[in-house]
Amino acid sequence: METLFWACLLGGAMFAIVTVLFGDLVSQALDGMLDFLSVKGGWMFRPMVIVSGITAFGGAGLLLLRYTPLGNILAALLAILSSVAVAFAVFVLYVRPMENSENSVAFSIRDLSGKIGEVTVSIPPRGYGEVLVKAGAGNTNQIAASFDGEFIENGARVVVVEVRDDTLYVSKLPETALEENHLKSKGEIE
Repeated sequence: METLFWACLLGGAMFAIVTVLFGDLVSQALDGMLDFLSVKGGWMFRPMVIVSGITAFGGAGLLLLRYTPLGNILAALLAILSSVAVAFAVFVLYVRPMENSENSVAFSIRDLSGKIGEVTVSIPPRGYGEVLVKAGAGNTNQIAASFDGEFIENGARVVVVEVRDDTLYVSKLPETALEENHLKSKGEIE
């Protein structure tokens, strides 16, 4: 039984070292052949969770055999319980938070309606310019036309009225709206 515990402990430790040091290199060398290991299922089917459970099984089993008067079967049962607890803890404390922390700069141009932006290339009354709009986790430059058919100078603050044919139709924000928006952000008016 001690050999099984040692094999689990050393196998899991070696897997962790190889994954940390050479994970990207191995993945590129095998050209995605191991992508099937990235199973999106229950918490217990994630490779990191499985390997951490196997490693914990080996370590707990060795400790229980060496430092307690328990027999092989009872030590193995307690090692299994501790491995499930460690695997669950790895999922709850590491895997799930990392999945939820992913940021994306992806956006749909349709989501830009109602957003405020700044003109970076002047917009003529009957032509196109460019605006900078905050979208998702970043900013995006988009082709823009004047919704009202008037000239909008570089640096002017605008609001996206509609999106049509991959073009933002914008209107210049009046100065009073800008001041009111600034005061609201400072909490001076409601």
